Order: sequence, then structure tokens, then C-alpha cells
Amino acid sequence: MIKVSVMYPYIEGARFDHAYYRDKHMPLLKARMGDACRSYTIDKGLAGGAPGMPPTYVGMCHVFCDSADAFQAAFGPHAKEILGDIKNYTDIAPVMQISEVVVG
Repeated sequence: MIKVSVMYPYIEGARFDHAYYRDKHMPLLKARMGDACRSYTIDKGLAGGAPGMPPTYVGMCHVFCDSADAFQAAFGPHAKEILGDIKNYTDIAPVMQISEVVVG
């Protein structure tokens, strides 16, 4: 199993609409990817590691798929639509990572 993490770095004054991300963007991704998206989680950053520090990431999602190939096959045909929706909830450039789930 792999996990595709999409993380949005905290930037002072940047825009990130958590409600839109939760209620519109991620359901859009799931609908387009179908069963290739086994599940997903959404995180909302609250704080950094030290008291009073902002979060490293204001928001992130983790999409779970059987393999990187399965993710690419399901995401690729809809990439333009899904990536085009980013402007509707943020002006932050996302950081992406694909990981193997070792325990979980």
C-alpha cells in the first residue's frame, strides 16, 4: 500500500479554505479516482513543535492506494481537473510525497 501526501506549507497571510478542501476538493478527487483511492484523510495544522509556533503545514491530505501505478492510472486522466481546482481553496503551492505504508 502507498500513501500520497499532499501538504500545504504554512505561509503568513496565505489563503487556505479548509471547508472547501474538505467538502468539495477531496470528494472530487475521490469521485474521479474511484476505487483506486482506498481511503483518504485530511489534516488541519494547529501548531508547530514549540509553544506559540505556527504549524509547518496549514493543511494536508493522505490518499491511500494499492500502488503508485494504481494512483497514476486513476489520477492521471483527471489531473487537469483536480489540479485546476486548487485555486478555489488556496494560493499555496502544494508539496507532494509518495510513501510506502510500512505499518498501518
